[in-house]
Amino acid sequence: METRDARDGPIFTAVSGSARQLFQLLRCINIAPKAQVQISKEGLRFTVEESRVMQGLAFLEKSLFTTYNYSPPINIDNEEADEAPVFQISLSSLLETLQILGINDAKDRWSNRDPAYGGVTGSLVRGGPAAAFEKRALGMNGMCRLSYHASGDPLCVILEEAGVTTTSELVTYEPEFEEDIPLQLDALAHKIIMRARWLYDAISELSSTSPTRLTIVASPTAPFFTLSSNGPLGSAMVEFNKSPELLETFQVPRRTVNTYKFSLIEAASRAMAIASKVSIRGDEQGVLSLQFMIEVDGGGVSFVDFHFVPFELEEGEGDEESQAADEDDLE
Repeated sequence: METRDARDGPIFTAVSGSARQLFQLLRCINIAPKAQVQISKEGLRFTVEESRVMQGLAFLEKSLFTTYNYSPPINIDNEEADEAPVFQISLSSLLETLQILGINDAKDRWSNRDPAYGGVTGSLVRGGPAAAFEKRALGMNGMCRLSYHASGDPLCVILEEAGVTTTSELVTYEPEFEEDIPLQLDALAHKIIMRARWLYDAISELSSTSPTRLTIVASPTAPFFTLSSNGPLGSAMVEFNKSPELLETFQVPRRTVNTYKFSLIEAASRAMAIASKVSIRGDEQGVLSLQFMIEVDGGGVSFVDFHFVPFELEEGEGDEESQAADEDDLE
């Protein structure tokens, strides 16, 4: 099968007036050495994976770019468009490239919480969602040009700022995974929407005990939403009531209990730090989705999504929780 070659022009080109904006969104999923990239007419999809138990996804919509052109490769034999290109790149190399010009690491660190907020300053530090794309945090904001010619070619990144141009060609690799960790949207066990800062605070406080596991309990009766952890330094618990001021959406038809690896949940802390809201969804299989809404330049929003696979309980483990859940259902 033959496809259109590079002489017909690149498959994909895009220009962004804010390299920093792309950097902030992609850094949220910087949990693995490589990211899988899928180019489509709607935008760029970056996916990372950790041992098939965690996936992070950042979708850069075409609206984030001042110009966005995608010409799918053509099968010369039948003149039909082939599937959207999918490849892997070094995510750390891309992030380093995006911050070459005008980004100072010192400015990139989130300030401690506003004392008026009354939160606890833990090992995770943030400046709040409003700080993510403010000019005072952005520093010098360079223009970024992306292009991809054909399958097997490098991803070209050109940065322009104050008369200085930097060109980088990132090697592309064959994709290593084909399927996402599935979340059964037609069989959700719970859906909770809240301000991302509340989740951030809870994870920060629980991290003080160096936990290995995080247990999430959602229930239609009090306590409604509970995060608890256990570790070598002890255990801790954070409870949320379902007041509209705290939980914007609370859809929990029955009690559910699932446990996840704490370090994986904590790996999503960068997204928690800059997001305005988070949607916490879990399906009947225990798969957890944390979808973060992040405000970007121009008043728009972008989404970063994480999926987590729960621990499988050993025989007898969790019997007390199951019994309690049954009792709740009978009430």
